[in-house]
Amino acid sequence: MGTPATPSVPVLAPASFLLGSSASSNLPLMLGMLGGAMYWLGGARFRAACRAGTIGEQRRRLERRRTFSFASGLTILALALQEPMDGMADKYFWAHMCQHVLLIMVVPPLMMLAAPWMRLWRAFPLRFRRSLGRWVVGSESAAPVRGLAHALGTPWVAFTLLAVDLIVWHIPAAYDLTLRSAPVHYAEHATFLAFGLLAWGQLIDSPPFHSRLSGPLRVAFAIGQMLVGWALAILLAFSSSPWYTVYATVRQREGGLSAIDDQHLAAGIMWVPASLPWSLLVFMTIYYWLADDVSGRPPPSELVRAGSDGAPPERPGGRNGHAVPSLLPGSTSSSVPRSPARPRQTTSVAGDGDRADRPDRRIHAAHPAAHR
Repeated sequence: MGTPATPSVPVLAPASFLLGSSASSNLPLMLGMLGGAMYWLGGARFRAACRAGTIGEQRRRLERRRTFSFASGLTILALALQEPMDGMADKYFWAHMCQHVLLIMVVPPLMMLAAPWMRLWRAFPLRFRRSLGRWVVGSESAAPVRGLAHALGTPWVAFTLLAVDLIVWHIPAAYDLTLRSAPVHYAEHATFLAFGLLAWGQLIDSPPFHSRLSGPLRVAFAIGQMLVGWALAILLAFSSSPWYTVYATVRQREGGLSAIDDQHLAAGIMWVPASLPWSLLVFMTIYYWLADDVSGRPPPSELVRAGSDGAPPERPGGRNGHAVPSLLPGSTSSSVPRSPARPRQTTSVAGDGDRADRPDRRIHAAHPAAHR
């Protein structure tokens, strides 16, 4: 009589998908899930304030839009870097170009509109945030970090980094290396996403970070980036031979697509779909800029002007009736007028449940006659 077979324990599909032998290929999905968890944890105080009834409906709608934008960005990021898109990118140039378009022209503007930075920051323990904040702001050893952050927030630096990064990674030797080496491939995608965030940060205000560019300069910035992509697309489209050895040696392509046809299709994707986000921003910026000149009211070019921590919009100032604030938090534009401090008589609740706009007791202490 034979030994009874041991019943096999079925493994749940999600667990095997995330923890199986191909877990390294699921890294983008796991990082996206981690980002979503941090966003949810960082919004705990805001949800508590909503339950207490201290958050207005307008602010709730704003947070819902931001949450939708953040979730959309994470979802598109995971889809761009996961199977089947990532596997298709090894065989089809046009699929790889779709990844680049999503990483540079779709995910970054969605993240800028979501303005998730303060929520993600609040997901860390308070003690860690205080110690790190003191070190970054006040420590002499952190001076290089502050200098690097200031340089990266400079518009011409952000423009140059993205333009050069796009060109360098499409040089045949560098591009073929990304298809042969997984670490290099990850580095390529990481730089596209990072420099894309820096570039779109110059075009869309994402509190607590704000662009240093005025409306016309934002238009010039977007058109310049679009022209860089057009130049590369034209070179690919009018080439009579494949640029990349890896794609030229692929033997089996569905539909009988040749290597040169695949390259021309990729050029078309870079030429037209990749230009749509830049073009949309240009048209919206020009529209609001002209509307502001006609009506005299502050333009909504700062698409997410209210701070993610419930801070009110900045006071108007500057040549066109609105300030052009700095990208770095804590710094103010020289065009914002400084008015004398006055005691506040009302108390409101910030977006995350903190008390804001408290009466300034120091002013009353300095002027005891105000109590008489």
